[in-house]
Amino acid sequence: MHQKILILDFGSQVTQLIARRVREAHVFCEVHPCDVSDDWVRAYAADGQLKGVILSGSHASVYEESTDKAPQAVFDLGVPVLGICYGMQTMAHQLGGKVEGGHTREFGFAEVRAHGHTKLLEGIQDHATAEGHGMLDVWMSHGDKVTELPPGFKLMASTPSCPIAGMADEARGFYGVQFHPEVTHTKQGQALLERFVLGVCATRPDWVMGDYIEEAVARIREQVGDEEVILGLSGGVDSSVAAALIHRAIGDQLICVFVDHGLLRLNEGDMVMDMFSGKLHAKVVRVDAAELFLGKLAGVSDPEAKRKIIGREFVEVFKAEAARLKAGADGALKGAQWLAQGTIYPDVIESGGAKSKKAVTIKSHHNVGGLPEQLGLKLLEPLRELFKDEVRELGVALGLPPEMVYRHPFPGPGLGVRILGEVKKEYADLLRRADAIFIEELRNFRDEASGKTWYQLTSQAFTVFLPVKSVGVMGDGRTYEYVVALRAVQTSDFMTADWAELPYALLKKVSGRIINEVRGINRVTYDVSSKPPATIEWE
Repeated sequence: MHQKILILDFGSQVTQLIARRVREAHVFCEVHPCDVSDDWVRAYAADGQLKGVILSGSHASVYEESTDKAPQAVFDLGVPVLGICYGMQTMAHQLGGKVEGGHTREFGFAEVRAHGHTKLLEGIQDHATAEGHGMLDVWMSHGDKVTELPPGFKLMASTPSCPIAGMADEARGFYGVQFHPEVTHTKQGQALLERFVLGVCATRPDWVMGDYIEEAVARIREQVGDEEVILGLSGGVDSSVAAALIHRAIGDQLICVFVDHGLLRLNEGDMVMDMFSGKLHAKVVRVDAAELFLGKLAGVSDPEAKRKIIGREFVEVFKAEAARLKAGADGALKGAQWLAQGTIYPDVIESGGAKSKKAVTIKSHHNVGGLPEQLGLKLLEPLRELFKDEVRELGVALGLPPEMVYRHPFPGPGLGVRILGEVKKEYADLLRRADAIFIEELRNFRDEASGKTWYQLTSQAFTVFLPVKSVGVMGDGRTYEYVVALRAVQTSDFMTADWAELPYALLKKVSGRIINEVRGINRVTYDVSSKPPATIEWE
């Protein structure tokens, strides 16, 4: 059993980042809504594995009557507590301090002076002043501030406009920081969070994906027993890792259904079959539905309409195949009882999927979609407590090739939303070949300064098919052929993104190869739009 950190979410947009930083320290943590009850908190800690609590930020003000407070039980458990931004303010307010609206709001970069040589900040600094004061470069985002320390607390950090930017009650292990250590703009943020969970809380750093396989396998075996499992294999990272993990646990009791909608990348369907059927020896049913999907998409040019058609048809094809397998087709032992999905932890958090069920639903659960109920199957989600980077680590540990596990994101509708306007087989075939050349050259070209390939240096790269023709010249002849656009972006969170400044030599090589090798395309453009105002995908 893993020791753990509880993160209570007060509605900050970056709460998930806190959890990711804690996990990067190899410490298990979970995010739950702040409005859990005292009884829930005590029950959560009853197994003796809870080592500390982190209170997240929020857009709210603690002195408003309707504002959420931390459950009082958090401060009575006898474990260390770290309050971040609003978390610090509610800690101060609830423990007898004072919080007021600030005359000067702080949003963005700030320099914080450390005071008092507390265990949390001791030896952690970005630079020192001439007087020898340790200074931290941090990210602030607050209007309110603590104006009076609670009894038992001492000053830990300050800025000119925020005299109490950090506070500590070291006897109880309670700390508060007004800045955000979870964001990359706070340079020593990871060091601070590691100091809290590993130093102050003395949590055992045993959350390691290689070791996790054994316990995940045992859990799947206990859950499933001798029953059969159906999994919709898309070729994406989450479903691929889920399939590899479940297959490791129950072998031939897993049946994967791979719906090929004809809008995958070059040779992708064959690669999926080779990996799972050929190398892992898993049972995979490949459904070639390309004609069906292309037929439904004929004459449709609206992007949202295309997405809905592709999503609806995928569900219908999968449901038909799953019903067949549930009935015991294809040599099923007794007929499938379980539906497996590649749900990951951000899906659970964002859909209000915490155990208390009190969190506000930010978006509907994009994986479930009602399928388990429609099919009469039990739901198996072996990745539901993992973040994306942990899923990738797990995939490599399970033996999946890194080039599969670390691929750039690929939309569910596939090339259907990378072909502008109507989707036709001719367009998809041209786009597949052009895109394969672009990705191949990104993998071949290295940046001299970092030594990394440009595929590694970009967060997402792909080719878009434009349904327009342009005049060109090849040899002595005039051509009138299609145009493609290359798109490559760099981003840390996919909420904002900058276009990647690819080397001219790389762009020249890609353009030359596409025009020479893909008959039907005679012009290549490069998209230099950032997000916002543009989106990463074109549709």
